[in-house]
Amino acid sequence: MVDLGTAPPETPQAAYERYRKVRFFGSLNGLRFLCIGMVLWHHSPILRSLDEPVKLLGRGFLGVDFFFVLSGFLITTLLLREEVRDGTFSLRGFYLRRILRIIPVYFLIVTCMSAYWVWYKGLDHLAPLVPYYYLFLSNFLIGDIPLLSVTWSLAVEEQYYLMWPLLLLVLPRHWRTPALIALIALCVASAAGLLAPLGLKPVRTDHAVWALPATGYSAILIGSLSALTLHHAAGFRMLYRFCGTRLAPVLAFAALVLVISLTPGRLTGFPNLLVHSTMALCLITLVIREDHLLAGILGKRSISRVGEISYGIYLYHLIALHFASEIATWLSLPPAIEPYVVTPLFVLMSIVIADISFRTFERFFLNLKPAPKAVSRISATRDDMAH
Repeated sequence: MVDLGTAPPETPQAAYERYRKVRFFGSLNGLRFLCIGMVLWHHSPILRSLDEPVKLLGRGFLGVDFFFVLSGFLITTLLLREEVRDGTFSLRGFYLRRILRIIPVYFLIVTCMSAYWVWYKGLDHLAPLVPYYYLFLSNFLIGDIPLLSVTWSLAVEEQYYLMWPLLLLVLPRHWRTPALIALIALCVASAAGLLAPLGLKPVRTDHAVWALPATGYSAILIGSLSALTLHHAAGFRMLYRFCGTRLAPVLAFAALVLVISLTPGRLTGFPNLLVHSTMALCLITLVIREDHLLAGILGKRSISRVGEISYGIYLYHLIALHFASEIATWLSLPPAIEPYVVTPLFVLMSIVIADISFRTFERFFLNLKPAPKAVSRISATRDDMAH
């Protein structure tokens, strides 16, 4: 008889003590696999070839939102555990780890693509956009340098990295949860257009629209709120009552599929809040206990490896898609079959390029990171979103 885990095998307090000692969340690279899979599908020629795809198939872009939720959870958990161990956490150490993980390959791609399109292709009108990418402000741009459009999400993450640890450091501990709830409410209200009557409107300049934080910020802050809630015994015990069974992730992901499929209209404001909250629920069910029913699938070596290099896949995949499309054109493939050749080709190319980059270029910088103390080391080689 299959054990569906209808009753938790340990007390909430025992589960909480075990959770606080976890150094590696075994299912999260598998979750990254799902997220990057959604992103690749969203940009796939097969999807573009469908006349009217069902709503679920047309919302692969939500993989980025799931990455945001995951990033907020991991970063906040890392900082909170360091604070417990040392009495505070090191901003210098945090920023050094983030710089060495994110900036080298990001700057490499921004530099190469900017040089290719602006200098080699002679698209001089794109030159004023280049500083926005280096300053992680591309989420405010009106247009994009080709193949760099995905960097908007990296900009959101870097802005979060800049502000949230500072707030976490200066806020009294009993203010942290209310502050997070207030920030999430502000982001949702901004995305829903509820702040316009207050005169808080976007400011438009030649190349950018400067707006208050909205959708991406709310997702990453909801991940932070999940981490903060699980970090405290009372919050953990409350969530464990509903999420502490082996079956819980199956039910949570089924709920997410329903929410994504049934949520009407554009996913801004309150509909997005529902989606992000359901994503956070899925994440919680994966970390609150390690022996859940999806652990065998999400922990598979091949799946975990793709998740581990998902940051590189995210950054390289539009470049891979460009080259795969050029190959299809060179082969003069019939339009009817071209999407079904280009899609697996660009996915494979994205994974291969990202894997080589991770083993060589990125690994050089990762080896420069200071060795984390055992108690604070969580997740895997990456504790960022890294779509």
